[in-house]
Amino acid sequence: MDLNAVRTFVAVVDAGQFQAAALDLGVTQQAVSKRVAALEKDLGVRLFSRTPRGAELTFDGQAFLPHARALLQAEERAVAAVRPGSRALRVDIVGRRVSLAGLVRDFHRARPDIPLDVVTLPDADTAVAAVRDGTIDATFRAVTMPGQRIPDGIAITPVLDELLHLCTGPAHALAGATAVTPAQLAGHRIWMPGNVPGTEWTAYYEALAAAFGLTIEATGPNFGVEALLDTLAASPSLATFLGPQTPLVWPAGHTVRLVPLRDPAPVYPHSLLWRTDNTHPGLGALRAYLASAPVPRPDGPTWRPSWAAG
Repeated sequence: MDLNAVRTFVAVVDAGQFQAAALDLGVTQQAVSKRVAALEKDLGVRLFSRTPRGAELTFDGQAFLPHARALLQAEERAVAAVRPGSRALRVDIVGRRVSLAGLVRDFHRARPDIPLDVVTLPDADTAVAAVRDGTIDATFRAVTMPGQRIPDGIAITPVLDELLHLCTGPAHALAGATAVTPAQLAGHRIWMPGNVPGTEWTAYYEALAAAFGLTIEATGPNFGVEALLDTLAASPSLATFLGPQTPLVWPAGHTVRLVPLRDPAPVYPHSLLWRTDNTHPGLGALRAYLASAPVPRPDGPTWRPSWAAG
């Protein structure tokens, strides 16, 4: 359906006359008449009756009017959904249970005037492609993985080096340690059922395991972080990795332990990626906030994969 003809029809209804509608639309009365005639032909009904008082809606015109207004409102919403400055800033994060999610929430609290749409895409390649295609405005990811290529026109800046801690139950041999080195974890079972082949976090943990001789298992279904913590709390042998700022609500009396890793401290390197030609004002505000936001800085030597940007 020709929305320009629909808009003209509504203008005639609101003005009450073809001539007055023409003045409102900035076109000739002949153009208004042609548009309405074309719409009537498409619909197969008459929409107006001409009277000495002007243009009056027929019964079919009265029935069509609310739908015509709804069509124009839908058009306005569709345009607003993709117009920078009027639509929400679309941001992808690797997960809602990582320290970075808290940083994004802090940005939203600091700038509630900027509508924010947060998504979690399945992997870095999908996220980078979404940035390239304009489906999202920015993504927080650990890049680049081996063999990964960042398309031209996409900028990368480091945002957060997320510290990793060892998470154990109370009966684990390392539960009482004040800190451990990654090398001390050799021979212990690290369980991470959320590791999915082909994702950047799995590539990160594979590199970590190779660097320090660790055994990281991804067996079994992934029932989420809470189920993982329940299993660890009852196990004398299983452990996993968590960030100390991971936003979790632990039940009262929960007995899991977080043991810092040192010498070196493994860090998960989050970077922000965005298209350099993206003009969404919220993107500039996000970048400015991240540049000035206080983030925890690791003390002492750290480790990251050789392929990680940063």
